[in-house]
Amino acid sequence: MAETTVNKPAAKPPSPTVENFKTIFKKLRKNKAAMVGGYFIIFFVLVAIFGPLFTSGSPTSIDPTNRMASPSADNWFGTDHQGRDIFTRIIHGMSITLYIGFVSVLIGAIVGVLIGVISGYYGKKVDAILMRCMDVLLAFPGILLALAIVSVLGGSLQNVIIAVGIFSVPMFARIVRGSTLAVRKLEYVDAVRALGATDTRIIFRHILPNIMSPIIVQSTLRMATAILTASGLSFLGLGAQPPTPEWGAMLSAGRNYMWDSPHIALFPGLAIVIVVLAFNIFGDGLRDALDPKTK
Repeated sequence: MAETTVNKPAAKPPSPTVENFKTIFKKLRKNKAAMVGGYFIIFFVLVAIFGPLFTSGSPTSIDPTNRMASPSADNWFGTDHQGRDIFTRIIHGMSITLYIGFVSVLIGAIVGVLIGVISGYYGKKVDAILMRCMDVLLAFPGILLALAIVSVLGGSLQNVIIAVGIFSVPMFARIVRGSTLAVRKLEYVDAVRALGATDTRIIFRHILPNIMSPIIVQSTLRMATAILTASGLSFLGLGAQPPTPEWGAMLSAGRNYMWDSPHIALFPGLAIVIVVLAFNIFGDGLRDALDPKTK
């Protein structure tokens, strides 16, 4: 009786997405500075989520008997001019800072990507009108544009997010437009169009997935700019209002006591510097890792 052999199906090769991710991670891992920045970002996110659970007391509780106390075992970063624990306020302010950065960049990315991809795909009059609007926004320095928007809307945390989001739109639009202009001329886009695909399907299924690299890099770098801009607006009194433990507002309150109690302004300032530096370093490394020309 003849034996029958059953051919086992060949193992399914890993998807291109998985392979690309592995390649990107290998290139990113070679950049030690970028990895350090990434570890810091993960640490900040964990602190923002779980940090308040490990702090005693409220960040807004006032203790007049313990005003401007120096750093000690009881108050690691000292207390401010109203006796509030600076360490507790910085930990609680971490979530506010990351929230402002993430939401404002998300707003800027969504609006900017849509404007950029529509402008680059359709071109002609649509491109001219949309890009001239972006040129008007780019004509203003970023902080001045955000300052003007907040001045009109009023000083609050929500208005700062809106202002920083609007200020981020032109950068995303410009980058996405340039990438779309390069991708829409490729042969596979012409082939999909010849098969009867609609413009919406071509844009969202075939163009956007192939221009995600510059969008991701710009979002990471923009987080640092958004956090710094929001802190600057709060420093000027146009952002989060007291007693919200926002780092820019804390830095503004501490500048009046620089000579007597420098720690009141020192620690919020260091927190801003470290977070912004971490996002910038990680963004630079991510840009190199996502660049196909980099070996």
